[in-house]
Amino acid sequence: MTQDEGSRRPDAVEDAPTADRPTGEVGAPDQQPPSTSNALREALQSMMSSSVLVTVGAVVLALVIGSVLILVGDTAVQSTLGYLFQRPGDFFREAGRAISDSYVALFQGAIYDSEATTAERRVRPLTETLTIAVPLIFAGLGIGLTFRVGLFNIGGQSQLVLGAILGAWVGFALDMPPVVHIVVVLFAAALGGAIAGAIPGVLKARFGAHEVITTIMLNNTSRYFLLWVLGTGAFLSATPQVSPGLAETARLPLLLGGSFRLHLGFVLVLLTAFAVWWLMERSVLGFQMRAVGVNPEAARTAGMSVRKITVLAMALAGTLCGLAGAMQVAGTEGRLTGSVYGSIGFDAITVALLGRSRPLGTVLAGILFGALAAGGRIMSSRAGTEAELVTVLQAVIVLLIAAPPLVRSVFRLPAPGGPRTRAKEVAA
Repeated sequence: MTQDEGSRRPDAVEDAPTADRPTGEVGAPDQQPPSTSNALREALQSMMSSSVLVTVGAVVLALVIGSVLILVGDTAVQSTLGYLFQRPGDFFREAGRAISDSYVALFQGAIYDSEATTAERRVRPLTETLTIAVPLIFAGLGIGLTFRVGLFNIGGQSQLVLGAILGAWVGFALDMPPVVHIVVVLFAAALGGAIAGAIPGVLKARFGAHEVITTIMLNNTSRYFLLWVLGTGAFLSATPQVSPGLAETARLPLLLGGSFRLHLGFVLVLLTAFAVWWLMERSVLGFQMRAVGVNPEAARTAGMSVRKITVLAMALAGTLCGLAGAMQVAGTEGRLTGSVYGSIGFDAITVALLGRSRPLGTVLAGILFGALAAGGRIMSSRAGTEAELVTVLQAVIVLLIAAPPLVRSVFRLPAPGGPRTRAKEVAA
């Protein structure tokens, strides 16, 4: 390479491995053993390349497994097992009743409550579903973005927490005009999340630290950091481990009035999903991110800076997760608490996998998980089903999404690149 060519491609020179800087040395672009990194990357690409039918099949299988668990936990069904062969009709009748009651109650708690006495209470479940889905979608978009870059970002929890801390402080400590105050809260939360996301990105790009380990460690660090922050003078209030309430000018306005919790964050998350789609599918930066996710060595050879894209992708993911924290403190909670993050950061991983790391799929997956969370409460109270069944359903969906060949074998779906798939491509 000539001197002029080197000046035109500084990133390629910086990232190119040389004999004087072998892999595994501090500052080398790829620190992980090739076999481990390639295996993780291939597994992630396999999950993201699954068809929509595989995703739907995973949800259907999860509901079937949930039905079995409902039967196991129902006392009336258990009593009919003692005389199953004498009167099998009783077993099937009770089994149908237990399954239908549970899933009808789940639908009533998530979408439309037909047993409510007023129109407002009938549609409230749907608004609750969308409210719960908002932070899940924000965080899922961030996690999914890193998945497409080939990074295993497990630190959505820490990025959400730091975003919530900065957003909450700006919300109750500063006095600003209404619209300006909300914008500053969102910016502060995004900045906090970006910082938390950039830290493991820099550690990976500069020192080769695996992002799975660093993000998991940051999750624990952020949890204790939040408890410490709530005990400092800046966050003290009349209630221990609870910050002062955010000013009304810093709260996201409600979309449907005071009777519902659905706030402006739902509109913002839809706009953000569109922005992420444009970034990944229509911009040069998005093309570079996808190229690094498919083959970082080829991207480096083409002149792309894998280091910079790694840091930038983690920072962007942290920005989105930080906005999820803003949805909690400025949308639903109105203050910062020690449990403000819940399990959103971890559920977002499932949402991103279920949505195949695509914005539209992530939005739909977030709404599905919001529906499960909202409907699980009503299912437990009306049908007597354990509320933990919702958690089991979510876990089973993750397991099935992580094993696409199993779902394809159950429903006899064609494998990617198989003869049936290639025949359809040729016909098209």
